[in-house]
Amino acid sequence: MRYLIETYGCQLNKAESDALEILLKGRGLERTEDPGKADAVILNTCSVRKTAENRIWGRLGFYSVEKKKHGTMIIVTGCMAERLKDELKNEAPFVDAIIGTNDKASIPDFILSGRAESSDHYSFQRSYYQEGAYSSYVPIMNGCNNFCSYCIVPYVRGREVSRPVEDIIREIEFLEGKNVREITLLGQNVNSYSAEYNGKHIDFPSLLEIIVPYMHSIEFVRFESPHPKDFSDHLIDVIAREKRVVKHIHLPMQSGSTRILALMNRKNTRESFIDLIDKMRERIPGLTFSTDVMVGFPTETEEEYEETLSMMEKMGCTEAFMYYFNPREGTKACRMEGQIADADKIRRLEKLINEQLERQKRIKKAMLPFQARVVVTGISRDDEGMYLGRDEHNDYFAFTSSIPLEEGMMAEVYADTLNGNTFRGHMVE
Repeated sequence: MRYLIETYGCQLNKAESDALEILLKGRGLERTEDPGKADAVILNTCSVRKTAENRIWGRLGFYSVEKKKHGTMIIVTGCMAERLKDELKNEAPFVDAIIGTNDKASIPDFILSGRAESSDHYSFQRSYYQEGAYSSYVPIMNGCNNFCSYCIVPYVRGREVSRPVEDIIREIEFLEGKNVREITLLGQNVNSYSAEYNGKHIDFPSLLEIIVPYMHSIEFVRFESPHPKDFSDHLIDVIAREKRVVKHIHLPMQSGSTRILALMNRKNTRESFIDLIDKMRERIPGLTFSTDVMVGFPTETEEEYEETLSMMEKMGCTEAFMYYFNPREGTKACRMEGQIADADKIRRLEKLINEQLERQKRIKKAMLPFQARVVVTGISRDDEGMYLGRDEHNDYFAFTSSIPLEEGMMAEVYADTLNGNTFRGHMVE
């Protein structure tokens, strides 16, 4: 039998799809990218924004036709399966199974036998590695206890569950054997990790201290996403000290206004966020930031929007994920008074994006020329004479080399120009 997986949404969804592929292949199923040849189609869905759900409804319309043509089995899993189970049953009766986040590991059983067991708790898989990849996700947490007023995650993924330290070590050792070069530790609130190991309580910075000594071929350790309220001095010290922990931190800001942050239930203020940024820059040499930022939250004034713009300038991010408030049914913010008109949200977002793009360009140009250690990610599609790479700061490089290179190798690159958002240069031999 052949299967096809379409994955939407967050990095954890991508990691869970990779883990599901291991299970499917282990049961003798073959992967295909051709919908017309798939015996089973699995849609691993997202509910963070309505646009993601709308896309799934469109794909279900497409696969309903494939089902009539080929008898394709259709399975919907992930957060949309959790949030809209009854609606999916009513509006898409041709779907063969709606399987929640906790039960993704039962999908191979359903494909082969028509039966799937359900569970009331989340279970981590042994590995999330994609065969042949130089980079791998390593989920260490699932769920969230924060209940930000705009966010659906606690309702579809449940409360926080931390993966045992022993299991994380085993996966690190496995990835070392696969010559993986970089890993990303994943969790909805990764720095609230909490577990017991050898009779001691282990928090997130302690986990980093435990796992880094197991790394040899793994050069870069990333993590996403931390919460500012849980960013401890201990964690800052570990990032500064451990060479393999990258010096590029994704630190979600969401808003630059203390009042809006309170309405979002973010549990930090503008002032505490600025203090954290200053402290991190002081103690972590060469630090760069990326962030998440939202505009148009209910009751946001123009002055509060300007506070967000000024905070973006303060952070000086080399990349940012920017969006306007999108109400999600079931969240507190969806019912708030003072909803902002779409035209105003779009206007605010456009200015935010334009300023950030100019800022990124200014920051990156000021870095030139410089030398960086990168992991080779492939060959340029635009110029086969150039290799592509990425450094610890998540910056991308196109460069020449006098010797052949392969994906996953490490290279020292001298960058002297900037083309769009990509540094260009040559390998230093």
